Amino acid sequence: MRAPLACMTALVAFAEAQQFYITAEGYTERPQCTHAVPSPQYHFRQFSYTLNETVRYATSVPSPTTTGTYGPPYSEAVKHLTTSPVTTTWGNWLPNQTVVTATDTNDPYGQAAWSSLWLQAGLENYTTTGLYSTTVSPTPVPSSELVLPPRDYFRPTDCYNFPDDFVFGVAGSAAQVEGAMGLEGRSPTIQEKLANTTQPKNYVTNENYFLYKQDIQRLAAMGVKYYSFSIPWTRILPFVLPGSPVNEQGIQHYDDLINTVLDAGMLPIVTLHHFDSPLIFVASDNTSAHPDIGNNNAGYQNETFVDAFVNYAKIVLTHYADRVPIWVTFNEPYLYSFNFTGANNVVHAHAQVYHFYHDELNATGQMGIKFNDNFGVPRDPSNSSDVLAANRFQEIQLGLYANPIFLGEQYPDSVLNTLPGAKPLSEQDLSYIANTSDFFGIDPYTATVVSQPAGGIDDCATNGSTDNSLFPYCVVQETKNIYGWNIGYRSQSYVYITPTYLREYLSYLWNTFKKPVFVSEFGYPVFNEADKGLSDQLFDTPRSIYYLSFMSEILKSIHEDGVHVMGALAWSWADNWEFGDYAQQFGLQVVNRTTQERYFKKSFFDLVDFVGARMGS
Repeated sequence: MRAPLACMTALVAFAEAQQFYITAEGYTERPQCTHAVPSPQYHFRQFSYTLNETVRYATSVPSPTTTGTYGPPYSEAVKHLTTSPVTTTWGNWLPNQTVVTATDTNDPYGQAAWSSLWLQAGLENYTTTGLYSTTVSPTPVPSSELVLPPRDYFRPTDCYNFPDDFVFGVAGSAAQVEGAMGLEGRSPTIQEKLANTTQPKNYVTNENYFLYKQDIQRLAAMGVKYYSFSIPWTRILPFVLPGSPVNEQGIQHYDDLINTVLDAGMLPIVTLHHFDSPLIFVASDNTSAHPDIGNNNAGYQNETFVDAFVNYAKIVLTHYADRVPIWVTFNEPYLYSFNFTGANNVVHAHAQVYHFYHDELNATGQMGIKFNDNFGVPRDPSNSSDVLAANRFQEIQLGLYANPIFLGEQYPDSVLNTLPGAKPLSEQDLSYIANTSDFFGIDPYTATVVSQPAGGIDDCATNGSTDNSLFPYCVVQETKNIYGWNIGYRSQSYVYITPTYLREYLSYLWNTFKKPVFVSEFGYPVFNEADKGLSDQLFDTPRSIYYLSFMSEILKSIHEDGVHVMGALAWSWADNWEFGDYAQQFGLQVVNRTTQERYFKKSFFDLVDFVGARMGS
């Protein structure tokens, strides 16, 4: 039975707006055959069993022949600092032990002072050590671990290739994989304060701090070219503020990590701040955890934040800018600079770091910032109020930072008229901040359906407060389309498989902010994966579907829509601590929490195989 013509016309219009296509017979399109197919001829033959599997191995990254240089070496770069930093070392924070043995109480930056940072964090009793206490030497990855899994029956049928300079790799963050929390001089971050009230803790995680050589070798063996990681501020500057001593052990650790990546034939990408603000900016009793910081417990709101972050970034850049081709200042700042003052501080701090990198160091790599924003798609693209709601959703999350940084334009009116304390940037500030990102980093895990609330946007924006569940977006967010269907296949968390929306999103970002788009994180936690046996966790077809469909839409975006997509980084290279949760397994490898053994998942092979087959002209 055919639908009435008017209904079909409306349905096709909606489908095109959502960027999927419906044929007259349904949405599963029949391939075009190039030759006549004869009628079947049935017959008997001698039956015999055949082996349907063929052994194929992952292609490792080749050993490097040369190493690129992107900035001056430390001996030259350090001359751009106002004062040469003093380096020192501290011990480990071992509850009920460290304080007893620390006798240098008159030294403001001594072992006793460092231990007091942990005491003020209220973390007197916890297990700070895992299986390892020193860097583990790598062992070769057995070829038996590199056998490709069986192919899925349905696979992408595109015929496009990625550009030669396409950046493909995997990502992780220190807070989620490193462990070694109170070891080798690192001081507390906001994550430890949050984790102290949740289970499981983030104290050990993947012990990547000691297993990084083996982890990097495993990634290289799989053929991964780029490895993205973050450097914790408090491991470089335990006392955080300008003028405080630099942790020599931290500097040496990341120096060796970067060299290990390069020696493996890979390239590093470094994020300076990834959800691990120093705890001294945030105190539970509305007083600072450090005497030199005022009584402000909002972290990024703190008036000392900008100068302190810029100082930290300069120290890191002077040490490593010569060997790192891509830098990210802030990861997803909207999630933790959740008010105007914090966001404004991020914008100013980012711009200063960018100018130091390019104007003072004359570095030739790329420096940028990356955002979170589950793409807000209007519930009904033909409804102007829903389109307005979607635009507002993008402005609150992205325009707050991206208008000044990428366009040199003022904060959006929706921001200035909604966020308490919001005020416009001066013309001088706009000129300084404009064009201070070489790429637009985005973590587009999924999409969100957006519409106006029953009372309208203005009522919420004008009279709203943090008590209003819709504030500050002041729009309705949901995960069902206009016909009541989920927008995609759901995961363990908020992520739905929404590849066609990704393509639309990339077009929006490229045409709005005029910079190459860098998909700096994307990934999928399969539903109930943590409760499955190992073999079932490894055969993670839903994650493969997610990655291959997203990568296919990236190719279409590049070739059919003319969008400059700089690259894509899969999150994450292994199951990790997802901020209080090990059940949301985003990883491309399973991690045994008892032994710290890693196992490659099927999706890892599928993703690397997909990209490898499409690299080159």
